[in-house]
Amino acid sequence: MNYPMTKECYEKLKMELEHLKKVERPKVIKDIAEARAHGDLSENAEYEAAKERQGMIEAKIRELEGKLSRAVIVDLSKVSTDKVAFGLKVKILDLNTDEEFTYQIVSEDEADLSIGKISYTSPIGRALIGKKEGDIVKVQVPIGIKEFEILSIEKP
Repeated sequence: MNYPMTKECYEKLKMELEHLKKVERPKVIKDIAEARAHGDLSENAEYEAAKERQGMIEAKIRELEGKLSRAVIVDLSKVSTDKVAFGLKVKILDLNTDEEFTYQIVSEDEADLSIGKISYTSPIGRALIGKKEGDIVKVQVPIGIKEFEILSIEKP
């Protein structure tokens, strides 16, 4: 399954993967060797902690490699603003509260509500994708059903 992301996200994930492989992995291997040198492994908390950390690092490396191998970098200059699509900014009006919100639709790795970035897999993101300016969108959220009107769609 393809994994859409912006070029910035791709580069960030690549840097994180490189850091894990070149810095964190060698460090934890060294920590395991040092802890092993202390003797009895059955009662060696340092060894157990280092082995656990190694498992977490290896799992994160596999996760990042998987995402990067499935990555499809979306060229935002080629995305039409006729309808809501990945990477675009959408200004919406909450018809329940008359509040306006502007969100950029991004990948899960880029999502950060505090800066107006929501995942395309979130309930609101999924509901907005493919809709046009002026459309009314109903979204099931934890507190019930919210209705939004799409006010504008633009490139970031």
